Amino acid sequence: MALSFRVATPADVPELVALEQHCFTTDRLSPRSFQWMVSRAHGQLLVAENDDGLLGYALVLFHRGTSLARLYSIAIAEHARGMGLGKQLLARIEACAVAHDCAYLRLEVRTDNPGALALYERNGYRRFALINDYYEDHAPALRLEKRIVQHQDARPQSVPYYQQTTDFTCGAACLLMAMGALVPARVAGRREELQIWREATTVFMTAGHGGCSPQGLALAAWRRGFGVRMQVNVRGPLFLDGVRDQHKKDVMRLVHEAFEEELAGSDVEQVLGGALDLPQVLRDGGQPLVLISSYRLTRSKSPHWVMVTDCDDDFVYLHDPDVDHSQHRQPLDCQHLPVSHGAFERMCRFGNNKLRAAVVLFTR
Repeated sequence: MALSFRVATPADVPELVALEQHCFTTDRLSPRSFQWMVSRAHGQLLVAENDDGLLGYALVLFHRGTSLARLYSIAIAEHARGMGLGKQLLARIEACAVAHDCAYLRLEVRTDNPGALALYERNGYRRFALINDYYEDHAPALRLEKRIVQHQDARPQSVPYYQQTTDFTCGAACLLMAMGALVPARVAGRREELQIWREATTVFMTAGHGGCSPQGLALAAWRRGFGVRMQVNVRGPLFLDGVRDQHKKDVMRLVHEAFEEELAGSDVEQVLGGALDLPQVLRDGGQPLVLISSYRLTRSKSPHWVMVTDCDDDFVYLHDPDVDHSQHRQPLDCQHLPVSHGAFERMCRFGNNKLRAAVVLFTR
């Protein structure tokens, strides 16, 4: 019987659910999840079939705005194993990821699944993390990665990851990561996350709680004993264009003026204008927090802080403190995200005035 591959449709959901029940005892995708993956996910679900029905599937999700794809799940019916179907599905998923401008494919596999682990490692995947208590039954998982578009090896990653715990503390979360990279014994916690936000917020933004300004973050880092360089290309209070209420604008100006006065009495290095020289900053041991427009990541036009962990000739690598669970993401999906230099350059200009802002921490 001829074997064929195609993109799944909503009509395949009953057979996909049956295959899921057959292949897995825990962490199964539900009918609702399959419907979402087929119809709405930023990814692709491929199925393999013959005249008797579905023999297997592979599901890949793309991380919007980055060059990263994640192999979310792969399943093969028991009677179809041993015919190389897993390798074929994997090759097609990799080709799909390359077609979507992805350079990295990541996945998780149970440590007690030697067959799957052997499949991935035979096909060039390398282990780079062990996650304890990952599955529903508390089993650990190995995290694997493959560079599907080749380049030079990046430097070892040493920046700890911290997930923001509110919608408005991305800057504080990034500052915790930067401080943890410079002082590995430093423990990040929610109390300090919120304290940093209280120190660094501009009070009002487009809506809801305000986010952190570069001036506020620079001062928060300086107060904690770090060397700081702040680089912005726009003078004065930031984000005023996104606020209509005059009272709120007045408050933002007052807070900004207070930040400026304190900065004048500090040894924070202040640079006006210019693009951040990331390779040089990283070579000098700096830990850069960069303000981006989150539109290319989430389609939300709001300012957002990310942590740069590395860069090479092809990519800038980011920790994004915002874990979007609506996209079936986990904290591991938001670490060391590869973003092409062109995409990063576009991300780093926010609003009509093309605002650029970065705060770089150093050890004293």
